[in-house]
Amino acid sequence: MPDDVSPAADSFVERHGLNTPERRAAIDDIGLRMERDGIDVVRLVFVDQHGLLRGKTVVAAELPRVCSEGCGAPSSLLLKDTSNRTVFATFSAGAGIGFEEMQGAADMLMVPDPQTFRVLPWAPHSGWLLCDLWFTNGRQIPFSTRSLFRATLDRLAERGYEFVAGAELEFHLFRLSDDRLRPDDAGQPGTAPEVTLTTQGYQYLSELRYDELDPLYESLRKGLQGLGLPLCSLEVEFGPSQCEITFRPAVGVDAADLVVLARSAVKQIARRLGYHATFMCRPRIPNVVSSGWHLHQSLRHRGTTANAFQSSDPSEILSPLGRSYLSGLLDHARAAAAFSTPTINGYKRYRPYSLAPDRAIWGRDNRGAMVRVVGDSGSSATRLENRIGEPAANPYLYMASQIVTGFDGVDRELELGPSADTPYETHAARLPGSLEEALAALDDDICLRTGFGQPFISYWTHLKRAELARFHAQVSDWEQQEYFSMF
Repeated sequence: MPDDVSPAADSFVERHGLNTPERRAAIDDIGLRMERDGIDVVRLVFVDQHGLLRGKTVVAAELPRVCSEGCGAPSSLLLKDTSNRTVFATFSAGAGIGFEEMQGAADMLMVPDPQTFRVLPWAPHSGWLLCDLWFTNGRQIPFSTRSLFRATLDRLAERGYEFVAGAELEFHLFRLSDDRLRPDDAGQPGTAPEVTLTTQGYQYLSELRYDELDPLYESLRKGLQGLGLPLCSLEVEFGPSQCEITFRPAVGVDAADLVVLARSAVKQIARRLGYHATFMCRPRIPNVVSSGWHLHQSLRHRGTTANAFQSSDPSEILSPLGRSYLSGLLDHARAAAAFSTPTINGYKRYRPYSLAPDRAIWGRDNRGAMVRVVGDSGSSATRLENRIGEPAANPYLYMASQIVTGFDGVDRELELGPSADTPYETHAARLPGSLEEALAALDDDICLRTGFGQPFISYWTHLKRAELARFHAQVSDWEQQEYFSMF
């Protein structure tokens, strides 16, 4: 175990002003915990552009150096689409993206955030640290989505508010029958594993169905709670092998951090037990239904922590701030879908009469609306439940898009229309029918271009259009079935 994990005086973190007293105290605490818990290795991870964890594992003795100097990783990891193909010209000038620091797949630095340290319950010899990304010259990387979210939160704090969010994540849990590790299964991407169902479906919240999964749910529960995540419930969802996990609200960056950690934990624990967990929205398996990510959100006043969406008017469910914020979410819903629903597959969920939204509408405690308003006048628990997201979304981008578009509604003092009691029959703007539509809407959205910065929007749309180009280049089973015999 390291005797002293405090950064050296001439270290990277000291040279660039990253080493606050709070950070030093947290790092000292890590050293004590590692010695107490017998930690042999530490997983250093960062969240990539797709909301997935990547990183390196170092032995315990290396932690002092890593805390001082960061840990190098190829910057080209930020230039890959969902197949892990690099889709920018890495070896051209500026890496094809205008940043000399990334040219030639040069190193970036993973700098640990000591406040995130955990011991992994399913791998008790292993510590875990979430890292922020920096160029080696001390510049912050503009394509780090965690950093982008933090900058959004800083602007929100300047206005006197904090972002509070609670997640409901649906996912599927299958029994692994063939993990497809033969050489001809390798590729970019590789062949998906073969699976069988863990339960029959269409028995939403059935105790009998829950009991069938109880041993596996117990492993998930122990793992998630062992990480210190604010788990509320493990539930049986509607479709075959479909599950849901819910979490208590968290504030600021913690609300997004817990989502990436929870998703990774569920997949790791399940795999160790012979199961495959997927947060893909709609798997191509007979009778399996779509999964969503319902994002509960509110703002609270800094200092008092009072709910800024709570109404003092008995005739209104939301405060004036809450109504304008909600109007902003609706006004920019088509463009923000590129962040809440970033996969091609996710748009197959937007169907009428399906408990998923198909248009930008709000409703008072109505699960058919895009935004369900929960609470009542005078209730400190008043919040907005945005039901637009898919569970594969990058949480930093999903949540940042809410703040940026919500406050555009506040700044423009947008008026909120009436609650939609029949959301699938009310006239309103339709949500995008495809990722192409969402990206086109994002191209035209000044609010999000300003809030995220044009360089990031150009970067994001390039990544997503590379994914679309691969999709359109493939001959689908539908095309083969439709045309091969006919023509």
